[in-house]
Amino acid sequence: MEKRQFGKTDMQVSVLGFGGAEIGFEKASVDHVRELLAAALDQGLNVIDTAECYEGSEALIGEAVASRRKDFYLFTKCGHGKSYMDDAWGIDDIEASIERSLKRLKTDYVDLLQMHSCTEELLREGDVIDVLQKIKKEGKARYIGYSGDGGAAVYAIKCGAFDALQTSVNIVDQEAITLTLPLAAANKLGVIAKRPVANAAWRHKTKPENPYIHPYWDRLQKLHFDFVNGDVNKSAEMALRFTLSIQEVSTMIVGTTKAGRWKENADTIAKGTLSADEFQHIRRTWESVAEENWVGQA
Repeated sequence: MEKRQFGKTDMQVSVLGFGGAEIGFEKASVDHVRELLAAALDQGLNVIDTAECYEGSEALIGEAVASRRKDFYLFTKCGHGKSYMDDAWGIDDIEASIERSLKRLKTDYVDLLQMHSCTEELLREGDVIDVLQKIKKEGKARYIGYSGDGGAAVYAIKCGAFDALQTSVNIVDQEAITLTLPLAAANKLGVIAKRPVANAAWRHKTKPENPYIHPYWDRLQKLHFDFVNGDVNKSAEMALRFTLSIQEVSTMIVGTTKAGRWKENADTIAKGTLSADEFQHIRRTWESVAEENWVGQA
């Protein structure tokens, strides 16, 4: 699998990474996660991204692949407790969070510790940045990053404290392409694209029950991409290859609980980037249709 330089770090990351949210939220078993991650690692994937608030995700990853720790880069996030709704931005909260994460992941360090969508106001106050830098100095995280979008992400890049940015970018979430990605590249940050397949919103013929998917489903109804025409596999291929075509992106995080999906995704990645015409058609469609409130989804 293709590797890309991860900003100014010493990491060469696979263009396809594993997102750990689904295995936690869907309560996968350790045996299933072991099979899932073994297949991904064997196919050349070397990035695993998770977070404390992805319910049991960190513990599952620790149980499943701690014995293969040298085979992958391990990314996690802090700032929330047992759920994404529990803010935990105090200095003591963050220091306790990394200790819990390391214990669950069965490791002495993570390769990247990220702030999980904290506000620009908190970033400007500085305490949360100071504690992440302290954790980095102690060797518990090799690098630190910011996971988020919009103005907070712009500030995170400009402040010079971070090594990486994780942000939403896909066919229906393109704000970052002009707002933050060029800035991140200029400052030599590694870029992690979250939701590169747009939550596969095209799989739903009617508006899905899950509100998490609603913004992307609504946008698709107005964008009318010609490749979103009922062929869900073609839609997924075009979406993944679109994000792959964005030169600033280092790695794309895709979550799944289906072991066979990694072979499908690897085969899609092997087809390479979209043609210039295909890529520009998607960009022009977005630019002509996107509404002012179509901002990056946290």
